[in-house]
Amino acid sequence: MAAIYSAAYATSTAVQGATLVPSPLLTPAQLAKADSGLPALLAVEPHQLILLLPQLRTLAKSNVVIQVSTLAANRDHASVLAARGSGLSIVYSRSADEAKRNALVAARIAATGHGVVHYGEFDSNKVDLGFSSEADVAYVKGEDKAANGNGEQAHANGNGAAATNGDATAPSQIEVAFRTAFAQQHASTSTYTGAESPKTLLIALGDARPVEQSLPAEIALVSLSLYRPLSPAQLRAVVPSSVETVVVLEQVYKKSSKWAPLYLDVVSAFAEQDDEESAPKVLSATLGEVKDASAAIKSIQDAIAAGTNPFSVGQVPSAGAAAPSSSKAPRQPKHESTYTKLLDEVFGSRLWLANAPESLLPSQNIPATSPEYALGHVLGANRQREELRQRVREALASSDINERTAKSLSAWLDDDRNARKAKALGDAALPSSLSSAEFAPKSNWIIGSEAWSHDLGASGLHHALSTGADVNLLMIDTTPYHLPADQQPVQRRKDAGLYAMTYGNAYVASVAVYGDFAQTLRALAEADAYKGPSIVLAYLPGGEEDSTTALDLLKQTKKAIEVGSWPLYRWDPSADAQGREVFQLDSEKIKADLRTFLDRQNHLTELSARLPTFGEALESGSGSKLVAAQKRKARQAFDALSGALEGPPLLVLFASDGGNCEKLAKKFATRARTRGVAARTLAFDDMPIEDLPLETNVAFFTSVAGQGEFPQNGREFWKAVQAGKLADMSKVNTAIFGMGDSHYWPRKEDAHYYNKACKDLHKALTGLNAKEMVPLGLGDDQDPDGAQTAYKVWEPQMWKALGVDDFESTEPELEPITNEHIKIASNYLRGTIVEGLQDTSTGALAESDGQLTKFHGIYQQDDRDIRDERKAAGLEPAYSFMVRLRLPAGVCKPDQWLAVDEIADARGNQTFKLTTRQTFQFHGIVKSNLKPAIQEINKCMLDTIAACGDVNRTVMCSANPSLGPLHTQVFHFSRELSDGLKPQTAAYAEIWLDQKQVVGEAVKDVEPLYGEYYLPRKFKIAIAVPPYNDVDVFCHDLGYIAILDDNKELLGFNVTIGGGMGVTHSMKTTYPRLANVVGFCTPDQGLEVAKAVLTTQRDNGNRANRKNARVKYTVDRMGIENFTAEVEKRLGYKLQPARPYEFTSNVDHFGWATGSDGRRHFTAFIENGRVQDEPGKPFKTAMREIAKVHKGVFRLTANQHVIIADIPPEEEKTIQSLLNKYGLDKTDFSALRLSSAACVALPTCGLAMAESERYLPLLIEKVEALMEESGLRNDSITMRMTGCPNGCARPWAAEIAFVGKAPGTYLMLLGGGYWGQRLNKIYRESVDETEILDILRPMIKSYALERMDGEHFGDFVIRKGIISATTEGKAFYDGMCPQ
Repeated sequence: MAAIYSAAYATSTAVQGATLVPSPLLTPAQLAKADSGLPALLAVEPHQLILLLPQLRTLAKSNVVIQVSTLAANRDHASVLAARGSGLSIVYSRSADEAKRNALVAARIAATGHGVVHYGEFDSNKVDLGFSSEADVAYVKGEDKAANGNGEQAHANGNGAAATNGDATAPSQIEVAFRTAFAQQHASTSTYTGAESPKTLLIALGDARPVEQSLPAEIALVSLSLYRPLSPAQLRAVVPSSVETVVVLEQVYKKSSKWAPLYLDVVSAFAEQDDEESAPKVLSATLGEVKDASAAIKSIQDAIAAGTNPFSVGQVPSAGAAAPSSSKAPRQPKHESTYTKLLDEVFGSRLWLANAPESLLPSQNIPATSPEYALGHVLGANRQREELRQRVREALASSDINERTAKSLSAWLDDDRNARKAKALGDAALPSSLSSAEFAPKSNWIIGSEAWSHDLGASGLHHALSTGADVNLLMIDTTPYHLPADQQPVQRRKDAGLYAMTYGNAYVASVAVYGDFAQTLRALAEADAYKGPSIVLAYLPGGEEDSTTALDLLKQTKKAIEVGSWPLYRWDPSADAQGREVFQLDSEKIKADLRTFLDRQNHLTELSARLPTFGEALESGSGSKLVAAQKRKARQAFDALSGALEGPPLLVLFASDGGNCEKLAKKFATRARTRGVAARTLAFDDMPIEDLPLETNVAFFTSVAGQGEFPQNGREFWKAVQAGKLADMSKVNTAIFGMGDSHYWPRKEDAHYYNKACKDLHKALTGLNAKEMVPLGLGDDQDPDGAQTAYKVWEPQMWKALGVDDFESTEPELEPITNEHIKIASNYLRGTIVEGLQDTSTGALAESDGQLTKFHGIYQQDDRDIRDERKAAGLEPAYSFMVRLRLPAGVCKPDQWLAVDEIADARGNQTFKLTTRQTFQFHGIVKSNLKPAIQEINKCMLDTIAACGDVNRTVMCSANPSLGPLHTQVFHFSRELSDGLKPQTAAYAEIWLDQKQVVGEAVKDVEPLYGEYYLPRKFKIAIAVPPYNDVDVFCHDLGYIAILDDNKELLGFNVTIGGGMGVTHSMKTTYPRLANVVGFCTPDQGLEVAKAVLTTQRDNGNRANRKNARVKYTVDRMGIENFTAEVEKRLGYKLQPARPYEFTSNVDHFGWATGSDGRRHFTAFIENGRVQDEPGKPFKTAMREIAKVHKGVFRLTANQHVIIADIPPEEEKTIQSLLNKYGLDKTDFSALRLSSAACVALPTCGLAMAESERYLPLLIEKVEALMEESGLRNDSITMRMTGCPNGCARPWAAEIAFVGKAPGTYLMLLGGGYWGQRLNKIYRESVDETEILDILRPMIKSYALERMDGEHFGDFVIRKGIISATTEGKAFYDGMCPQ
């Protein structure tokens, strides 16, 4: 081992004198400062630096030198420079001689506690570069007697004269340390060569020695040995005032962006200087291998003269792309490539796109890409294929071939589309007539243009069908989605497919890759296998416009499939001979009225007549039609009941999303009836608008949604009013009460959104001559009693207007039904769930049962993307259920993963979610599938009880299997907590698993821990194992922080109490809160502590107001000391004092790692936890195939990713090959993307106000561009997004967060702690995407240029005064929205 290091580690056995480590991620013990005062050395390969990125900021403050040789990477510096924003110093050596000197410098700096990356072109197999003298060791320790100032002039001047522009600023402490260290080695941080007053200056970060000897008089060269730290002032200081052009030479070959890192640094340096100072022109050049120095200099001079930027000098290892042709290539829309890429994935080398733009010769033009032109290509290829078949027949008829070859040729002739049979001919002794023949089958495809579906009788489509040619047509329909009633009666591309079916000889499929990925794959494969013409109709609404977002495509596609305007089906004439159905309907939710669509065209009527089952198949998947007659009868019955009252009639209409406005309207109607008023209530949209002028008295209650819009159940009513369908209202007495929040839109330009819905309605009714009973009532959440403040004034006025103000009721007013009533009346969570599941008249459960099913892990939802379409078609909302599993610590076995995958396909929407609570979540399970799904979940030894509801939910635990036995201990502790706090009711087993309830009173359910009322609100627990706070332990009601002894054995846990995320917008009585550390307990005491905290909350939590019912509010109301004292009273002993601990991050660490037992673990990136197959990302298939062979377990992370854990070393290659095959081994995403998280939000979550999961990846792509501009691609910043303020993705603790307020509008927060130790604060109350990017652009640039070593973004914005720190939950709103 080299004498100047306390220890040396390497990831390769080839490195001499180093201890082999399985992963470049060193343990804290290995990074700890040695008693000798010498630093540690870690020798890694360039590509392994990517694995180190999550740990680089920790390394920046460690006594470690990371040594990297770039020789094995073709001298490419790209991987090393990716660490430039990590806080680590970076030293470069051009040769072995420099490496020996610079290694001493790096070691000296590292010995002071500043990590250093030392890289360059030197032997990668050595750590001992010749250090042996005591003087070297003394130098590294700083014990040498060399004068600190020795050599400072050498640093300034290098080998030539100093030439500065005079704006150097005071260097930082680390910069001074480097200057001194280099000077004492008789060297400098940079070397200057050439003229004192050059016109051109070359700044090189690479081996530019060949150029040094051939510099002309007007050119000088600065070669850098120190790249980080490198301040803008330093860069400007090395550029003489005479310089007109700066050329930056860098050995960066695999660029992640157009510009290399040092070039961006130089440009930024001159951008910062005073405006009156002139800046030189700066060019970027890639420095390759220079064999001819004169030619290299000339290439630089030519580039300067031509203004070429960027350009190359010398021979670059990876050749650049060929120069673009001057001919204009046909343009393929961005989104259309989704289908062409899919073809490439399915058919690989077999694929032949006959009219692909890239296959054309430069002399060809756009018409050459037309399907008509391509059809000639394909027919010609088919003729050539037939000619080959004829030559094979002739060869078989001759006597020139042996028996084996004859057998192979005969087999090929029987099935020339079989790739295996074609491959067998590769080894056959073929005659000369066949020696150059291409036997491998091709999958020929033609991409259709709009011309193909307009003239059905005479088009190229007709030609292809009539000839019966073996050709595949992919015809893309880009017609934007419209409601069926709004569509124009014109022929569309889908009509071409229906027309093709009448021929009887064509395979036809209708697909939509953004609607059903698996069905699209099946259709493409079947089309290829079909012998004859195949027509695949592909939907891509608005896809011809590159500006259309993928999210819009997804939404429009879903709507089109839902209403039947784009049905998914497959028609295979060859299936009949095989005993299969010719027609397969693939649309999941097609409606019965799709027959109208079928009968629209005459040729479809003929088709239906020929094959009656065709239409029947379409109708078989119809949704449940709401019968308007039933509604009318129910309404008439209620009217008859109300008519029995003697008072005046009153119609109470409400429009409400969250339910508060509906409750107030119904409460008002109930009070009216007690006064004798014949009151009835309806939602706005349930009232026939033509009947409204016939009413006598009407009271309107409405809240607002989005940007002042009407709630969902009032929008059709308002559309009708706007369309002039509401007649004169002069005979109707009206009153309006609105509910809003005057602070929800704080900007002056947005103030008109406050109670906009009721104001618009008031204006419209006034315009229709309606009589106003009382003045417009405006309820405001910001009033002392919220909306009740205004309502208490408005209601008495209504009684007076109705003439019932002198009424005095002798009966007590009925108390409104709350969750507490539902729980106590539920018979321990039974309610009427069983009866609701048996009711086939609706896809929903009763509202009260919907509250109870949460305790069973089930949420009722509906698809909000298609609410309007369902309503327009007379259907109830597309109800379905979200099912969440109880999965302690997020650990599951491979067979359980396979079961989850199968349940998602058979019962759900073919996808599942890895949640921020380390569990699985299904979406899209319809009511008829709900009970079978729960039973299938339980069959694989999992369950859903207590995954939601007012009980303790899934217990989270740090997912770090490399900790070995310790992680096993903590995992078992999480299981103990989860099982020990599980509800004891038998209702779950009775309802879902068909266990029989005990009859009579012999045995009654009992909840010893929860009681009949259960908890006031949900209760969450997390267990963190330092140094990683990946579970955000402080965000939970109760937390445990593992404390280890010196031998990494578990001593016990620090206990945290009082965290919580949920907030209500603009309601300052609600706020996020981080937990307090209150003491320490042993592992044996852990469950007792949990029960004591839970029961303290059970008995003291706020049951009157669910918005203030979480533990955090109980803690603040009682005081943390009093709350802790009550816990200790129930325990019967005091908690021990808390022990020291340290967290460093709360993000996941991707890629491979090795555990203490030698087993391997791979952390895979699953963006926002959505496990699905999509173009280019078949991750659901990938994980399924891995689960089939994996012999370990899977661990879900709290950041929505998955660890394939406990892989035996002998199985690593198998897992790696599958990861590689499906692209799941990709971990080189930007650090921002790797550190992001989003909740589900739209379209299924009923609480969502804006997009989240579907939108955050798109936003990150744009923020990534800002990060790239500032050289921060690999800097981790935690960014989280939620669709509402309830906090599922824990946004309130992120460095940057966005919380949905309305579609496209978000609350923006800054300043959270990188490892979850500090809440963020509201920076802007309302921002859209444009504003987000405008805010972040200068902020990110400032962070890149002005941050301190190792400083995280959240800390930076606080230090710079951009936002103030949130010191506690109650201070969350203090100092918000600084201007």
